[in-house]
Amino acid sequence: MAAHRKPRQRSLSGNTARTAATIALAGAATATGFDGTSHAEPQLTPTQVKTKVDKLYQEAEVATEKYDGAKEKADAAEKQLNTLRDEAARKTEKLNSARDSLGYVAAAQYRGGGIDPAVQLMLSSNPERYLDGTEFADRMGHRQTAAVELVRQQLREIEQLRGAAHIELTSLKSRQAELGKQKKTINGKLDQARRLLSGLTPQQRAQVGDAGGTGRASRSSTTARGALAAPGSSAARADAPNSRAAAAVSYAYQKLGSPYVWGATGPNAFDCSGLVQAAYSSAGVSLPRTTYAQINAGQRVSRSELRPGDLVFFYSGISHVGIYVGDGQMIHAPNPTAPVRLAPIDEMPFAGATRVV
Repeated sequence: MAAHRKPRQRSLSGNTARTAATIALAGAATATGFDGTSHAEPQLTPTQVKTKVDKLYQEAEVATEKYDGAKEKADAAEKQLNTLRDEAARKTEKLNSARDSLGYVAAAQYRGGGIDPAVQLMLSSNPERYLDGTEFADRMGHRQTAAVELVRQQLREIEQLRGAAHIELTSLKSRQAELGKQKKTINGKLDQARRLLSGLTPQQRAQVGDAGGTGRASRSSTTARGALAAPGSSAARADAPNSRAAAAVSYAYQKLGSPYVWGATGPNAFDCSGLVQAAYSSAGVSLPRTTYAQINAGQRVSRSELRPGDLVFFYSGISHVGIYVGDGQMIHAPNPTAPVRLAPIDEMPFAGATRVV
């Protein structure tokens, strides 16, 4: 029976226990090394952070221009929808008045013969079919043919308006969905940029935010804004091709130091195309909302032909724009790290220029 006994388990002690513990720890360390969880993320240098942040801001700006375009179309669709609804309401009022008049006439002429035609007309679930009925036409006679046709025409117009309103409503919902998508993309890119910048010291963040720019201005300091506006603003206006371009340049100088906010068109905050649109609006010139449309809003000019007031565009996707002010400088709304400011046009990949007036 001894063969059925369970072997006695020997407890580990002394050197044996220490050896086992060492092996276990070594195995755990090896396993951790293989799955990578023990390795900290490599610390990026400020230069590497700047490169990544600049790329994220450029991608966010692409999404911002798409957002601006979708918003412009959504606003237009909403305006058209409201117009159609108002027009349908006015025509419905006129229709009700015409139906009332028609019913009163019919009732006066045939007050003893069955159900009052006015009641039939008002209770009918399909007024147009009722108006087409031979019995009604016979009763009304030729004198009321014009009145019947007027009501029928108004019914058709209202149905057309309702159909058009339905199309606009569908378009509006589509644009709103696009807005939500682009807004999510923008916020995601900006959040990534903030996380990268949060790993830097305040001094490093300042260097990254101001790298490549000139004359960064305080958002709230009118003194700083005035100091920036003074040198060169008069010369830029004088060199502008016409008074409207000069007025746009003047507006841009006045907005130096204003914060960048994506989707904003002023008067106190801007994105890049919003600043351009607002500057020319102040000069009485209406420009499209997005960079993609603004580059086609005037006459193309070469880099060597640039004059103050010309619009200068950057990146292969035409995702950024500034207002040229002379001497190789522009005023633009860069990104969330910097307010509206003067900068050299060489700091970004030049894509083209347009003279809008």
